[in-house]
This record gives sequence, structure tokens and C-alpha cells, in this order.
Amino acid sequence: MTILAFRRGRSPARPGPGPVPEAVLRALEFTVARKIEGLLPGEHRSASQGIGTELTTIRPYQPGDDVRRIDWNVTARTNQAHVRVDIAERTLTAWLLLDSSPSMGFGTADRRKWDVAEGVAMAIGHLASRRGGRLGVLTYGGPDPITHLPRPGRAGLRGVLVTTQTEIAENPTGPTSLGSALTRLQAMSRQRGLVVVVGDFRGPHDWQKPLTELGYRHQVIAVEIVDPRECEIPDVGEVVLMDPETGRQLRVDTTSPRLREAFADAAGAERAQVERALAAAGVGHLRLSTAGDWLRGLVEFLRRQRMVK
Repeated sequence: MTILAFRRGRSPARPGPGPVPEAVLRALEFTVARKIEGLLPGEHRSASQGIGTELTTIRPYQPGDDVRRIDWNVTARTNQAHVRVDIAERTLTAWLLLDSSPSMGFGTADRRKWDVAEGVAMAIGHLASRRGGRLGVLTYGGPDPITHLPRPGRAGLRGVLVTTQTEIAENPTGPTSLGSALTRLQAMSRQRGLVVVVGDFRGPHDWQKPLTELGYRHQVIAVEIVDPRECEIPDVGEVVLMDPETGRQLRVDTTSPRLREAFADAAGAERAQVERALAAAGVGHLRLSTAGDWLRGLVEFLRRQRMVK
């Protein structure tokens, strides 16, 4: 089963994630598959440490060890850093946390933000479910959050398909709380694994602390999706701008160079704040746009993260 099997007919209202060149698809398969296999316990010596739940031994710290595995009680007693080594578990458990708030329906370039999120979810979901890996999905920001508990193989992949087929909310639902969704996910994701958060990271910044805590147990990747018109507005005369999540409207005159400059400055500052918060949380951060080739950006990000040699 491939990502191609999940494509639906596209339309102007739902343009979909866009065409996927075969060469890029093969690169994604190789890149993500190598990373997923590296996370699977027993594949490589370094990856098996810190993934299991049953303690097998405690040994002195060695350069390159994960500092999150330090046993502070033993370290304090011996005055030498020691790390826990657990028995590796057999399968990888991955979670997709998808933003389904009304702002994800925005898109002025090649596709909507939700369509990019759909493509990322299908790509990661397909590859994370290889070799019996368990895959779960959780949405946030919409009026009716969806939860599919982790299931192996095609069953887990069907959860991704069902979730992405569900249309996002069109009417305002209020500010999106990613923080509460992360707290909910942390309570459900007891087995160590991979967490991929996909959204536009708009709304209250209540997510940095729970995201940091989630990273203590899991490898976390944040995929931020933006649209060019969220970063700058063109000179198109008088228009009404609306916040899709709160319904608040504002009439502005875009012929004013000062207004366009102020808008771009404010938008840039907001995205820089998100970038700093994600860096402080210690998670991998990828920014994708509704314009251009989102898949190539995903592949290049994984390579920069040294997920393949």
C-alpha cells in the first residue's frame, strides 16, 4: 500500500496535497523509512536505548548517550553520571496530532493549509505503520475532536484516512488550544515513540510547557503550515479581514504602504515567536507553505535532521 492509494479526486474547493513526483516519493520512502526503522528497537544499538519500558541495567554515562536517560538517584550516590538502559520494545508507536481548526481551511496559493496537513499525515502515516508499527491520530481545534487509538499496520493507516476525509470546521469555534490537546495526548501515549504535530500554531501559546514535557518521553516533530497571504497582503484596495477562528472582522485599506508594512512586520514577529518557542521546547521544527512542493520540503527537513546518513 502506498501514499498514492490514498489520493482522492481534487477539486477547486478541495485541491488536495498536490502532485507527488515519483522521484521525490521514492526519496521520502527511503528517508522516512530509514528514520522509522532506526526508532524501531533492535534495529540499531543506539536506537534501542531509551525506547523500552523494562529496566535491564544502569551503567556509567558515555558521550553520545541521551541525557534524558540519566538516573539521577544513582548519579547522586556515586558522584558519576549513570544512565538507564531499558529492554527494547518490539514496535514503534507513532501519533499524529492534527489541527482541524477553521484557520486550516485558509489557502490562497496552490492549496489550503488543511490539504498540506493531509499530505504530511498520509506520508508519515504510511511510513510509520511499516513493519507492524502502531499509529494513532488525534485532532484538535474543531468542535468535535477525533481520536483514533494506535493500531498496527493498515488499521492505523485507515485512521489517518478517515480523519483527513473529515472536513474541518467552517464556522468560528474560538481560539485553538493546542496545549490542552498535548496534555490529552500525553495521558494516552504511555509507550515511547514518535509524535508529529501538524498545524498552523495560531492561537494562544499555551502549548510550550506541555510540548516540552511530551519531548521527555517521545521524539517530537512540529510541522508548521503557513500561507503567503498570512505573511503579507497585496495592494487590492479596501478589504475586510476576518479571523476564521473567532469571527472577528476588520475593514482595512490595503493601498496604504504603511499598513502593509505593519502587517508584514507583525506577521513576521508572530512566526518568529513560534519558532523560538518550538526551539525552546527542544522539538524538531519544519515550516511548510501552501505554495510550492511541500513534499520536497519534508524530505529535505528530515535529511537536515540527520535522519539518514
